[in-house]
Amino acid sequence: MFFKIAKKCGIIPVIKIEDADKAVPLAKALLGGGVNVAEITFRTPAAADAIAKIAAEVPEMCVGAGTVVNAKQAGIAIDSGAKFIVSPGLLPEVIEAAQGARIPVLPGVVTPSEIMKGLSFGLSVFKFFPAEPFGGLKTIKTLAAPFGDVRFVPTGGIDVRNIAKYWKSDTILAVGGSFVAPEALIGSGDFAAITRRCKETAAMFQSIRKP
Repeated sequence: MFFKIAKKCGIIPVIKIEDADKAVPLAKALLGGGVNVAEITFRTPAAADAIAKIAAEVPEMCVGAGTVVNAKQAGIAIDSGAKFIVSPGLLPEVIEAAQGARIPVLPGVVTPSEIMKGLSFGLSVFKFFPAEPFGGLKTIKTLAAPFGDVRFVPTGGIDVRNIAKYWKSDTILAVGGSFVAPEALIGSGDFAAITRRCKETAAMFQSIRKP
């Protein structure tokens, strides 16, 4: 379900949140802008609580955990109600934890060997991270050539200035980015601005990939 939602939405907001009490209004702001998926990164102590609050109070939001770097974090995320797991790299214990819980996992890759390792786990969608520093769409297309059924979710250095070129490629399932819900707007509680950014991004996506 996560991959279908991400593909339809086009954008997976990558969210760093310091205050779990802002998680529910944030989720509602995203939904108000037409975005029904959110990746809460495990880069703050509030991540697990934020996921739990959204999962319990905003069930229509497909909330998952990002920056998951080991099985322990994956377990915490799953217990908190995460509906998917995202990792910056490809670590078997993280994949196995997610698959054991029967939830989607999106590991990070930048090489053919990592893709092949992921394929051995039955995966076909991968995070390409960090996207821009590793050659962006040009590299993704090169990697995709020998792996025809693989799709990518690039993240890292992507914003409104360059996101359109990614959406135009059939190799891209969706794009991850923090620009629709940046830490500063979350911290200040400017959820109206986040809704506006989501609406603008959704309109841009729909103009490129017709529903």
